[in-house]
Amino acid sequence: MHSHFSNDPSKKKGFGDLMQSMNEFFHEKPMRGMLQSIDDFFTSASNPFNSFPVDFKENDDYYLITAELPGVKKEQINLEVFPNFVTITVMNMELYSEENTKSQVIKRKQTMNRSSRTIPFPSVVNEKNVKASYKDGLLQIKVEKQSGKRISID
Repeated sequence: MHSHFSNDPSKKKGFGDLMQSMNEFFHEKPMRGMLQSIDDFFTSASNPFNSFPVDFKENDDYYLITAELPGVKKEQINLEVFPNFVTITVMNMELYSEENTKSQVIKRKQTMNRSSRTIPFPSVVNEKNVKASYKDGLLQIKVEKQSGKRISID
């Protein structure tokens, strides 16, 4: 019986070598920098576009949703109201360019951050009767509850 595996230690290139090659690859400068950038993006607490706190209150006639969006402009906010939920989306686009002494662009970077929260309603709402206001970093959404139609009994 012939085996494809060699017992010669000089020819053994196993899993350890593969892991060593992968470690070297991920620790080289360009790759390490890219991985660090990704880590920084997802762990940055100072980025208001990662997530935002939302408060939900229910009254007899309506729901009141308050989202804290410090530093966000009204134009960056998109609201979508449906019978069963509301979605708040915040988008931010930044353009950065660096120029040399001859006013030539040598580096240009564009980033777009988007964060979205969907808040479900406990019961169906009237999505046509919604009021929203934005002031001092607070977005308030007032959504009227769907009222049933009163029917007289004969």
